[in-house]
Amino acid sequence: MTRHFDFIFDFGGPNGYLAHKVLPELCASTGSTANYIPCLLGGMMKATNNQPPMVRYAETPAKRDYEMLEFNRFIKANRLSAFTMNPHFPVNSLRIMRIAVAAQHEGVFVPYCEAMFAAMWEDGRNLADPETVTDVITAAGLDATALVARAEDTAIKAELITNTEAAVARGAFGIPTFFVGDEMFWGKERLGQVAEALAAQQS
Repeated sequence: MTRHFDFIFDFGGPNGYLAHKVLPELCASTGSTANYIPCLLGGMMKATNNQPPMVRYAETPAKRDYEMLEFNRFIKANRLSAFTMNPHFPVNSLRIMRIAVAAQHEGVFVPYCEAMFAAMWEDGRNLADPETVTDVITAAGLDATALVARAEDTAIKAELITNTEAAVARGAFGIPTFFVGDEMFWGKERLGQVAEALAAQQS
């Protein structure tokens, strides 16, 4: 039986992108599959009283600088040279996350996900702009009109809210968060622990 784990993500965070890029290797090495769960990072942070690093470490610049050092080490270690900081960051991701839920229902999540992560963290596109989002979806060979329309469905909007609330109820407070069963791991630096937890499922 294939093992699986949950990946709580939002396109709006760079660490979510970096985790996404290394998940294929982790899945291959552990014989597992990643269950992508679209959530709204802003909603998670508000619900848990979390703050972005630039605010949280405003009075501790050494901590902020070290976080950036580790960030760049991860990029170098995993050869993620295509990454670039989005000039529009922070980007309101509500719309593209609703479309992510719609894409799951339409059976086109994988190409949509790849297109959005690349547009946000490789191409520096402004994904808060509806026309830009449409262009990116179309360039990926997907039906932008259908996806955007589906994302406006009340049930799709409610599902994103439910996903976010459920993640918070499980203990999540930021992106990326992983769950192997009921065990939570936060941050791309914990992927080694995720692999260990997956291996333990088999023993």
